[in-house]
Amino acid sequence: MRTLSLDLRERILDSYDKDEATRDQIAKRFRVSLGMVKKLIQQRRHTGEIGSLHHRCGRKPLIVESHRKQMSKLLGSKPDLTLKELREALGLECTLPAIHYVLHSMGLTYKKRLSEPASRIGRISSKPVRRG
Repeated sequence: MRTLSLDLRERILDSYDKDEATRDQIAKRFRVSLGMVKKLIQQRRHTGEIGSLHHRCGRKPLIVESHRKQMSKLLGSKPDLTLKELREALGLECTLPAIHYVLHSMGLTYKKRLSEPASRIGRISSKPVRRG
C-alpha cells in the first residue's frame, strides 16, 4: 500500500468540506478506501495536519543524544570499558549489540592500537617474481 499524495488528500478533504457527496461516494470517486477517508478526516480534526504520519511509526530509540554524550565522556576517561560495563555505567536496559551499533555510528571502535609505531618496511619487490 502506498502513501497518498498530499494533493490527493487535499482534494478528498475539499470534496468532503463542500458536501459534494457522502464519505462512501468520495472514497469511490478517488479510488481509496472508506476507512482512509474517515482516518483523513479524523487526523485533520485531531492534529490539524493532513500529511503522512510515517515518521511517527516504529520503535523509538533507547539510546538518545544525552546517552551518546555520556558515552563519549566515559570512554574519554576510561577507553578500555567493555560494552557491558558501559551499559551498567549508563543505566541502560538495551542489548550489547545496540550499544555497539551506536558506538560504531559515532566512529568509535574497540580495535586496540599497537604501542609501537607501524613498521616502515615496504615490499621488497614491486613486481611479482616467477618461481622456478
